[in-house]
Amino acid sequence: MQQDIKEAVAAAWAAAWDRGEVEAFDGILHPEYRRLTAGNGNLRDAAYLKQEILDIRAAFPDLVTTVDNLLVDEAEGEAAIFWRSTGTFTHDLPGVPATGNRVETRGSNLLTLRGGLIVSERVTWDRAELLEDLGVPSLRSAFEEPEEVVVDNLSGVPSIDALKGFNRQFITGVTVVTTIDDEGRPRGLAANSYASVSLDPPLVLVCVQKTTSTHDPLFKSSHLGINIMSTGQRDTVGVFASKAPDKFAEVEWHRAPHGSPLLEGSAASIEAEIKERFLTKTHTVFISKVTHAEASDLDALIYKGGKFYASGDLEQL
Repeated sequence: MQQDIKEAVAAAWAAAWDRGEVEAFDGILHPEYRRLTAGNGNLRDAAYLKQEILDIRAAFPDLVTTVDNLLVDEAEGEAAIFWRSTGTFTHDLPGVPATGNRVETRGSNLLTLRGGLIVSERVTWDRAELLEDLGVPSLRSAFEEPEEVVVDNLSGVPSIDALKGFNRQFITGVTVVTTIDDEGRPRGLAANSYASVSLDPPLVLVCVQKTTSTHDPLFKSSHLGINIMSTGQRDTVGVFASKAPDKFAEVEWHRAPHGSPLLEGSAASIEAEIKERFLTKTHTVFISKVTHAEASDLDALIYKGGKFYASGDLEQL
């Protein structure tokens, strides 16, 4: 009987992971099956498992999975699978653009058996672990259900307005983040979520919303440009904050050493090599090492509370 269980699990595993025949799991999963991810405590059902396999196989068409060991203790009603997979990130995962990187990842699954079927399993591996192995770390919550919005502690009513009010009080500069897509076309968007991380090494940080048209080309690129807008570029900010199909049509720019578009008339511009991509639910945080910098004597544009200001008349307090 133990050998029958081992053969059934091994056959179903190979059918699902190697050939995408996820319905093979129907023969070994109990109707009450649940899957617990050790890293984040998420509890999922069979439908989620099947879709995850299909998503990963679509993103890694050359995926090869090897079961290194499969142990069954029928008396205790337990089994364990130790496995490893290799593949190339060729196509997008939901919410994660393909990078073309090759990955080797591994994990283990502890199975609980009932009546010869898997009623539950505890796994050490999930999509966040896969991305970590690909060099794309993420908050594990990036793939969970949306959380409740911020609560206004004055009224007790759930509202995002409290956070918006906080953000409106913060004064920032205005940048345009740029890159070159797979077809050699310049891409860019306006952003004020820029920060200097350190001078030695020269690291900078910028956050980009996943739904923007520039996000995926930026994610796949090796370098990016960051342009600090000058007071004479108010209209340019409007262009790059829009959904115009060709934002560079009426903008003068030149290429940095690695091809990133740098906008003429900016207060300052840099090109940086993308070192880390950190996924959150709605944005990707890009941490990059500066490889080229340009600066002018032009006054920078300042943003606060939905309005723009010139920086030249600021008084020192």
